[in-house]
Amino acid sequence: MTIRIDEKRIFEIIEQRKPRSVALNGPEGLMSKLQDAADHITEKFGIEAYVIGDTCWGSCDLNTHAADMLGADILFNIGHTIAMETFGEKLIMIGAFDDISFDSVATKCAKGLQGKYKTVSLLTDSQHLHQIESVKKIFEDHGYNVIIGRGKGQLRDAQVFGCEFYPAYNIQKQVDAYIFLGQSVFHSASVAMSTEKPTFMLDPYFEEYSQVNEFAQGMQKRMILSIYKALDAEKIGIIIGLKEGQFAHVRALELKKEFEKLGKKVQMIALTEITDDRIQVFKGIDAFVQVACPRIATDNHFKKPMLSVPQAQALLKLLRKEPIEDFLKVQHWL
Repeated sequence: MTIRIDEKRIFEIIEQRKPRSVALNGPEGLMSKLQDAADHITEKFGIEAYVIGDTCWGSCDLNTHAADMLGADILFNIGHTIAMETFGEKLIMIGAFDDISFDSVATKCAKGLQGKYKTVSLLTDSQHLHQIESVKKIFEDHGYNVIIGRGKGQLRDAQVFGCEFYPAYNIQKQVDAYIFLGQSVFHSASVAMSTEKPTFMLDPYFEEYSQVNEFAQGMQKRMILSIYKALDAEKIGIIIGLKEGQFAHVRALELKKEFEKLGKKVQMIALTEITDDRIQVFKGIDAFVQVACPRIATDNHFKKPMLSVPQAQALLKLLRKEPIEDFLKVQHWL
C-alpha cells in the first residue's frame, strides 16, 4: 500500500497547540500507518500518542468519546478528508493520500470508452482527490468533455461517500457516464444506484477498469427484496445509532410516527454497533429500521429484514399503495 499520512500537518498542529497527549484513529486498513505516526509523534515531541483501535467507518464515526476518556487534548482522524479540517476544538481531520498513479488505467479507459460517451464526470474518495486533475487532463486529451461536480456539506468537489453523492447527483443531466478513481465498489456502486447512469471504476493496482452497474443492480434488487420481506411485519424495531455522527434521533422519531399511523407497532432501540448478533437479543420484532448509516443494511447480512432510511421510506410508500421505483435516486441516503 502506498498511502501516505500527512504527518507534516500533524506536526504543525502539535507545535502550535502544544498538547500534553494526542489520540489517532482511522480506518482499519490504515492501522499500521497510524501506529507509525504515533511513534513518530512520541519520538519528536515526547508526548503520549494513543492509537484508537475501534472501528472507524468515516467522518460520521469519529470516536471522540474514546479521546475524552483517554484525556487526549487532540484527536486526529486520519484518512477521511472532508471540506472541513476541524470539528469543535479537539477533533482535527488529517488527510491520507495514495500516491499510486492512475495514468495507465485512465489512458486505457479513455481509449476503451471512446465513441460511446462524450461527456464524463470524475469522482473519487478521500485518498485519490489529489489525482483528479491529472486524470481529467488524460480524458480531455482523448477528446472527452469532463465535468467535475461541485462539493456540498462535508464533500469536496468530485468527492463522494458511500451514502452521499452531491457532486454526482447534481450534474447527472449533463453527463453521459461517471468515472470513479479507486478500487472501491462501495463508493462507485452507490453512484450507479443514485444516478442510474453508466459508472466505471478505475483500479490503479491491477490497471483495469470495469463497469459497476450490473453489481449495483444486484445490490438494489436485494434492497428491494428486504423491503418486501418487511411488508407484513407487525412490530418494527427502529434502531438509533449511538456514534456521534450517526445519532439521527429526530429522523427515528419521524419514522416511528409514520409507521404507527399505518398500524405498525414500533420498538425504539439504541445501539453503538449494529450487527446481526446484537439484534438477535431483541425478541418479538419482525423487521428493523436503522437510521445510523445506510450502508449497514446493504453491506451486511441480517437474518431479519434490516432497512436503511431510503428503504424505510419505500416501505412506507408500499404500505400506502404508492410506487417505489426511484427510492434510491436521491443525493443523500439519510
